[in-house]
Amino acid sequence: MKQFSEADAQLLGLSVDSTFALKTWAMAMGGVRHPLLGDFWPHGGVAQSLGIFNEDAGIANRSLFIIDPEGVIRHSELYAGSLPQVDAALAKLAELKG
Repeated sequence: MKQFSEADAQLLGLSVDSTFALKTWAMAMGGVRHPLLGDFWPHGGVAQSLGIFNEDAGIANRSLFIIDPEGVIRHSELYAGSLPQVDAALAKLAELKG
């Protein structure tokens, strides 16, 4: 999304689906402009390390992470049944940048 690149941030998507499934999903959505990362094997390994893997459903819970250039997580939020709001994410990013 243009708003994130203008804020000097990189937007990424992460899913426990395979890269093939992610590509198919992105095309069905009319195209997704940000990179989608497949956390397929070991299934949900990255999501587990982030504490967002839902063992019962076998999926990653919807989450937002803001990670600084050194790889330190500066902010995280979990979302139940909704998506992160772009404006709220950009506001949090601006707040962290000072």
